[in-house]
Formats: sequence, structure tokens, C-alpha cells
Amino acid sequence: MEKLTAKAIDTLYEQQKVFFASNETQAIPFRVKQLKKLKQAILAYQKELEEAVWKDLHKSKEEFFITEIGVVLTEIDLHIKQVAHWSKPQRVASPYYLFPAKTSVYHQPYGTTLIISPWNYPFQLLINPLVGAISSGCTAILKPTPDIPNVTAVMQKMIDATFEKKYIALIQGDIPVNEMLLKKAFDLIFFTGSSRVGKIIMKAAAEHLTPVVLELGGKTPCIVDHGVNLDATARRILWGKFTNAGQTCVAPDYLMVHESIKEKLLEKMTTYLVEMFGDAVAESSHYGRIINEKMFDRLAPMLQEGKVRVGGQSDRKSLFIAPTLLEDVPEKAKAMQEEIFGPILPVMSFTNTEEVFERINANEKPLAFYYFGKKSKGREMIEKSTSGGACINDALIHLACSNIPFGGVGNSGMGSYHGYKSFLAFTHERGVFENTTRIDPPLRYAPFKYFPILKRLL
Repeated sequence: MEKLTAKAIDTLYEQQKVFFASNETQAIPFRVKQLKKLKQAILAYQKELEEAVWKDLHKSKEEFFITEIGVVLTEIDLHIKQVAHWSKPQRVASPYYLFPAKTSVYHQPYGTTLIISPWNYPFQLLINPLVGAISSGCTAILKPTPDIPNVTAVMQKMIDATFEKKYIALIQGDIPVNEMLLKKAFDLIFFTGSSRVGKIIMKAAAEHLTPVVLELGGKTPCIVDHGVNLDATARRILWGKFTNAGQTCVAPDYLMVHESIKEKLLEKMTTYLVEMFGDAVAESSHYGRIINEKMFDRLAPMLQEGKVRVGGQSDRKSLFIAPTLLEDVPEKAKAMQEEIFGPILPVMSFTNTEEVFERINANEKPLAFYYFGKKSKGREMIEKSTSGGACINDALIHLACSNIPFGGVGNSGMGSYHGYKSFLAFTHERGVFENTTRIDPPLRYAPFKYFPILKRLL
């Protein structure tokens, strides 16, 4: 990979600025054509991507399709179908006292955008925002993390073969490249990653008053009340937690179970772990690996922070940490103080929901919230807490629903995307007021002779 210089980044940035100014990206036929090209490219490179993600994350092709390829293809199809409708000026009602004026909302692309993505879902979290950028009529510079070299190499080939760099370009590099990029006055920055880096992104964006979408993380709670279907609940929590070896920003980060069913639920979870990954999890082709030694070394000590109910095995050489359920984890332990982002799930019990609210509301606002129990109680729990998104009687799956926004709140991020929200994320909604000069009532002009009438109208 050729080392990028500040001059090369300046040139690319200016080329995209010039191309956006040509207005070519704003034509609806152009947007639809580019979305179709992207879809064709994904299908053409799918096998190479599957091989690459196995090398980087030990992720099976089935899991890769469910959590990444399939999600992006569905998103593209939706945008192809709806972009013409979404892009039309939207008429809105005008106040009667402004008659005969008309008011509308125009949807205009922000312009030249920067998309920075993480390593845990390396394809989806780079390409899904790109769908919104194309759909809205923006240009985009894509910057994946260097932690997934094999996937990045394939995505580089795919993007280079599909788009002109003046329109969409993928560039590689480490922190110095990010720093050079963040000095540019982009029209929008879309970042997915940690809250720590999100603050750096936001600080850099503030220098240019650049709007940002920040998709971050947090300690997502998972609450299991009495009266649930234990089998379905156990399977869904395990899937939500241990998909991608727990390296998911919306994975359950700790589990609170009503004391009356805790033992039964843990027994079910133990049984279904074997059903999913076999007796020898390390040999399963459907269980991932920790991304690198640095992350392994952060996670491994957490295995000693409580009583291991299930799992606990690890191997630094192969970056393997078994799916682990921990009990009796002290409140001050790292597993309870920071986002785990790995296959370790602290489990505790509760007797009433006040304990649950006290714990959840004492922490930063998480990216997700999961409740298993009666739907009416789940809605009450959601109303009394705050999170980016939420599921009742499920976990993680809300990511696959394009009709609801996905995004954080507070420490877990700002802004949202998926479906129509992806289009809006890269779009400026421009209010337009249209009036006529044929009629010009003197009500608003000095010396305000008709002020009493004006007051009654308002």
C-alpha cells in the first residue's frame, strides 16, 4: 500500500469538491445507477470478502451474510426503490396568516463527506453509510481501520474498480492519515467507533462547524423478567451476545435476571451454547476470534473478575476466548465499569424493577436496551429509561429493521441512519418559502398602522 501524503489527500479532497459542484451526483438517474453498480460489485466480490473476513475475524460466511452482506444488499434495494420519492420537495402546510404563500422542504446533499469505520463489522459499517451518501447525492471518502487488512484490501479493489476517485474513494492508513483527513473542512463526517475516539472526531469537526453522525457504544443492559419463554430467551440472548465473539456495539453487556428464574435460565443458556458451538467451541467454524492481541490482553483479565459459570477458556496465540458467563462480579470490576466488547457476560439477579432502573439510569446512556418479559412491562421499562434503540423480547435484531432509526444518544452517539434515516443523515433539509408579489398587504410594514389586526391574526 502506497503511503498517503498530505498533498495526495488535499488533491483527492479538492477533486471531490469540484465533482460535487458539477451537480452530476444530484441527478436521480445517476444516484440509482451508482447504487446498482455498488450492488453488482458486492455480489462480484462476495466470495473474496467472505475469505477475507474469515482471515481477519474467523467469521463464517453464514454469519457474515446475516450480519453484513445481507443487511447492506437489503439497504441498497430499499434506496433504489425509494430515492426518487425521498428526494422530491415535500409540500408542508403554511400558516393561514401567510396566505397565499407556499412552503416546502427541499432535500439537498451535504456535499463532500468522510466515512470512518471500525473493525468489528468491517464491511457493513463502511458500506451501509455509503449507501446513504450515494442515495442523497454526496461524494464520499471512505476510511476503514487498519485492523482488518484482508477485508480492507478487498474493499479497496471493489471501490477502485467501481467508482471514480473524484466521486467515491477508499484510502488506507493509520492515525496520521486520520489526522490529515480531519483537518479538511468536510461537509459531513460519519464515524462509527468508540466514545473516546468519537470525542476526538467531534472536536476536529468543531473547527469547521462540520456536522457529525457518531455511532458509538456503551454498556447495553439486558433484563430478563419472570414469565418468559426460557428457551427462546436463552437462544436470543446468546445470539445477541456471542455473534462476532461479542465484538458488537449493541451486544448485551451485562445480564440482569429475576432471581426466581436465574438458575433455570442459566441452565438453558449452557445447553444452547453447546447446541450452537459444540462441546469444543474453539473448533467451531461458527465462532469468531478476538481482533488482535491488544484487545485480547484487555479482555483476558476480566475472566478472573468473577465466578465462571460457563466458559472461561482462552488462548492468546489463536486469539480465542470462549463464550463466558460470569457471576458474582464486583461492581468496581472492569467488566462492570467499561464496555466489554467481547464474549464475556456478567450475570446478576434482581427482585424488583426498581433495582434495574437504579443501575441503568446511574450509567451513561447505552446504545441499546433489551427487555425480556411481558410487552406491557417492557414498554414501561423503555419509557423510564433512555438508550439509542431497544428490543422487547429480542436482542441485536433491531439492526436489521430499515424502518426504524439506528443511532445513539448521549455518550453512545448522535444522529441516526438505516433506511430513510440514512438518506436524511447525508441530506440538508432546506426550508423554502414561496410568495407572490401580486398581493402585498401592508400589515407587516412600519409604521404598523394595522398592528391591532396583525395581533389578532397571530
